[in-house]
Amino acid sequence: MADDLSSPLGKKKRPKFSMRLTYGARKLPLGRILFGLSGLIIVGFFARILIVEDPTGGQPTIEVPISSTINSNSVAQEISIPVQISSQEPDSSIIISNEPQTPQIIIVENADLSPEMNANERDEFGNLSELIEETENGPIPRIGPNGLTPFNSYSRPSISPQSASGKSLVAIVVTGMGINEGATMEAISSLPDNITLAFAPYGRSLERTAAAARSGGHEYLLEIPMEPFDYPNSDPGPHTLLTGFTARVNLERLFWLMARTGGYMGMVNNLGARFTSSANDMAPFMEELGTRGIAYLDDGSSNRSLSRQLATANQVPFARASLLLDQNPSRAAILAQLQTLVETARRDGQAIGIISALPVSINTIVSWTAQLDDQTIELVPVSALMNVIN
Repeated sequence: MADDLSSPLGKKKRPKFSMRLTYGARKLPLGRILFGLSGLIIVGFFARILIVEDPTGGQPTIEVPISSTINSNSVAQEISIPVQISSQEPDSSIIISNEPQTPQIIIVENADLSPEMNANERDEFGNLSELIEETENGPIPRIGPNGLTPFNSYSRPSISPQSASGKSLVAIVVTGMGINEGATMEAISSLPDNITLAFAPYGRSLERTAAAARSGGHEYLLEIPMEPFDYPNSDPGPHTLLTGFTARVNLERLFWLMARTGGYMGMVNNLGARFTSSANDMAPFMEELGTRGIAYLDDGSSNRSLSRQLATANQVPFARASLLLDQNPSRAAILAQLQTLVETARRDGQAIGIISALPVSINTIVSWTAQLDDQTIELVPVSALMNVIN
């Protein structure tokens, strides 16, 4: 009553706030109720962890058979957690998590493995069965248990500079294959067998076009998109290897690219002047090629490239192209570059030319090789000149 008399006229006293609910004549402690409910939720969460046996935490998984292991480089090994199998059973498999940043591997005992293919049998990607490693992206090449390498297995047989009997050797590599299926099939059927092909990893029908190249007697390379100096204005495509990424991320991208097709004996850069000039970025890439027995062709477009030094350090079969033949995509200009290529081969003993899969380029190469009757010049696949180009 005294409070009411001392309060200002015309203003009502505000009721005090209380964390209590009124139920009839009783007041319920709302704060205590909420605190109790929170405690029950936390206790239930930890009780489920102790009771439910789910080591993957509900993550999606895929099951693949164990084939064999390889001695990859240290960064590549970090991408997949090592597995130690303690089971005495011969048939086991691993389950690999689909989550790329936190891979998990769990042993599964007595898993049913598919029968081994014949050592000379190829899968749908063109890989010999003993030269593949299964990954979540698909099979990628590796050195076989007997030391056989993809480079030795998939290269086209040919004479070498040592057995050329004084002839000058010329190799031509056609890049950009596989993007246009019709044009690729026509090029494969018209080009001489000793022409090496290079397939882009983005074609929708790589399985068919690569198979056509193999049946046509061609050896082929896989194009690897690498960062140029003006990236992203010049963008080689998805999964490009970039200098701003860690070695781990670039190797994950490389494995995705490697799984697009199979049966290739080596790789060639697509652009990549910035990437190939960075030792920190190029070294893990080249180390992985050496570990897997895959060759590397430098397209010769950048004088800053460190690929030769890194290939030598990692025992990677290597060559560097001498000329880009169709920078000016006209028949006359291409023929002039071919003549320069021949002169380079006569001077150095061998030369490599790079040309794109443009119709005018293919037609010019076909007509030029048909008229190549010089007894001092021999057209060879690029693998024949690996490790000898200056």
